[in-house]
Amino acid sequence: MSDVREIAAERLARRHLRFGWTAVLVFGVLGLTLETLHGFKVRAYLDVANETRRLMWTLAHAHGTLLGIVNVVYGLTVAHFADWGHGTLPSRGLVAAAVLLPAGFFLGGMRPYGGDPGLGILLVPMGAVALVVAVAALVLGHRPAVPPASGSRSGRR
Repeated sequence: MSDVREIAAERLARRHLRFGWTAVLVFGVLGLTLETLHGFKVRAYLDVANETRRLMWTLAHAHGTLLGIVNVVYGLTVAHFADWGHGTLPSRGLVAAAVLLPAGFFLGGMRPYGGDPGLGILLVPMGAVALVVAVAALVLGHRPAVPPASGSRSGRR
């Protein structure tokens, strides 16, 4: 039975490592794109009227990169600590957060209304809740393995 658990842990770890590094790549490219827009003084990005867009896209880049790294750390945690981090709730919550938070910021910056972000911003609170639930499930669900006592005397004197 422990072999099955180890195989499941390895698959989960690999999935989060792949997803996390992919997110770091995608949002790193987004950051490079934003720097390019800034460098070439693209008005659709830099004009004062587009301040909301610039802020939203910067937040998308930052949150996406950070949550990609969080997924990498989760993958490493699962791979190295067999008794911690398993379960669908932490895994799905971290992936959902890494998709919803930056997508909400990015879409919110696509068509801002005056100084307010677009409707895509509604994804941000859902992503934040997914992140909090995932981390809470990790923390509250962790039960360290108790090694059996050598020469246990359970109740004997």
